[in-house]
Amino acid sequence: MEERQIQKAHKLVVNNRKTSTVTGVLDVLSFDLNEILLETEQGMLMVKGSDLHVNRLSLEKGEVDLSGTIDSIAYSEIHAVGKQGENLFAKLFR
Repeated sequence: MEERQIQKAHKLVVNNRKTSTVTGVLDVLSFDLNEILLETEQGMLMVKGSDLHVNRLSLEKGEVDLSGTIDSIAYSEIHAVGKQGENLFAKLFR
């Protein structure tokens, strides 16, 4: 049997480069004052800036609220190693 994963809707809202709301978040991989790296339904999302903070995090709902000065936002298709529920065989037979 194939296991289907329900995809959460992904949305990125930036307000005046000071606050941001992101939905469809699977995991927060790293964050500091200058960079936040999120794994989303649409790939990896890197937010760069200064004085960045994660104000609210709800992985159950897949939502993150950010604040600070946002300088850049970039997506990439590189996914985190060892995603939830993925085993060695799944990686080999992709």
